[in-house]
Amino acid sequence: MSNPEIYDAIILGTGEAGKFMAWHLGSQGQRVAAIEKSKIGGACPNVACLPSKNVVHSAKVASYFQRGSEFGMVHSQWKVDMAGVRARKQKMIDGLQELHLNNFHKSGAEIVLGFGHFVAERTIQVDLRDGGTRTLRADRIFLDTGSRATIDPLPGLSEANPLTHVEALELDVLPEHLIILGGGYVGLEFAQAMRRFGARVTVVERNPRLAHRGDPDVSEAIEQLFHDEDIQVVTNAVAQRVEGISGSGVTLHLTSDGVASELKGSHLLVATGRTPNTQNIGLELAGIELTSNGHIKVNERLETTAPGVWAMGDCAGSPHFTHISFNDFHIVRDNLAGANRTTTGRQVPSCTFIDPELAEIGLTETEASKRGIPYRLARIPMPAILRTRTISETRGFLKALVSDDDGILGFTAFGPEVADLLVPVQVVMAANLPYTALRDLVIAHPTMGEGFISLFSAVPAKKL
Repeated sequence: MSNPEIYDAIILGTGEAGKFMAWHLGSQGQRVAAIEKSKIGGACPNVACLPSKNVVHSAKVASYFQRGSEFGMVHSQWKVDMAGVRARKQKMIDGLQELHLNNFHKSGAEIVLGFGHFVAERTIQVDLRDGGTRTLRADRIFLDTGSRATIDPLPGLSEANPLTHVEALELDVLPEHLIILGGGYVGLEFAQAMRRFGARVTVVERNPRLAHRGDPDVSEAIEQLFHDEDIQVVTNAVAQRVEGISGSGVTLHLTSDGVASELKGSHLLVATGRTPNTQNIGLELAGIELTSNGHIKVNERLETTAPGVWAMGDCAGSPHFTHISFNDFHIVRDNLAGANRTTTGRQVPSCTFIDPELAEIGLTETEASKRGIPYRLARIPMPAILRTRTISETRGFLKALVSDDDGILGFTAFGPEVADLLVPVQVVMAANLPYTALRDLVIAHPTMGEGFISLFSAVPAKKL
């Protein structure tokens, strides 16, 4: 091993937590190396959150064309240009890349492009993208290697060269019939977007219902939405094998409720889960242990089993959201400065950007019931919020779980623009305020926020 170059800190992976750590430490005047094997900035600005929401919005615009007469619009024939959809998305990505490069430049943190792997404790070798190697060493190392789409060992699946979310975002030709394996948030968002662009879409879900981790009324509402938009759904489905090549024609052999059948499509998209990027990076050489699920083992301060090494984001088993990775960065950053922050009990908001949106924070009814936590349920339909009538988007509902001491235990919203309703609920929950803090606000009319007044006015009285 050659004499290593000495740095104050090394960051392996420039995803959300990694890049902010690099910018933070670099701006303090530390010598920082941020190693990236793929795209600077990680998945979110390049191949995941932001590009997918960009495409989802294009699909929303397409739906408005389809509904034109409903809004009094008369228009001539129109069509979706997938090359144009892709170009719009890429223009956004290019702007985000420029922003990231500027931030690295301003912070003084160095970008090292290549595949990084441990060769000894606190020592990383980088197989450079342009050839050659570098060996780097630092007393502090931060791991943010992310995750990738899981490809299950299903006969014929790998050979079919299926799409993941990465390849699906690069499509410039509309699939004739897209089969999606998986009814989680990735599968749901792509299913609706591709259907609105004009593709036939079938979602195959191994569980009894879509969005199965949530409450049954949420699943029912999403399934009704998909039915109304002519998206086919097959639940309780066990995929057996795949024939063909995605893009040229595939056949999915499956059983549903014990009945064997075949699904033929032009393309196959796999959205069945995530696998942490923790293999083949020499963690064992650095004394870094993994969990049984392949994540890097960390404590509540995100410290690994090796002194001076932290792990953040997906690779550490944190909930797979960019905002959680960002919070991981905050926790580690503050602890480096002497704080004692942990991941224990933190809020984990989630948003699924189908249309209408699904937004959740805190306990669901299903979780509360399993844990034996008593609650009072308030629920209102979306038409109770007058703003929805002005925009002709009345599908959905709001519901909240309220404790006997008037705290908000959980909040679920399925409707237009509801992702932005999470923040005020989170503030009330974080401050341990009663639900009446929202119920009794003076809220501008007509806005979605008025729904809080109606929702929390519907909280049942306490049982005597």
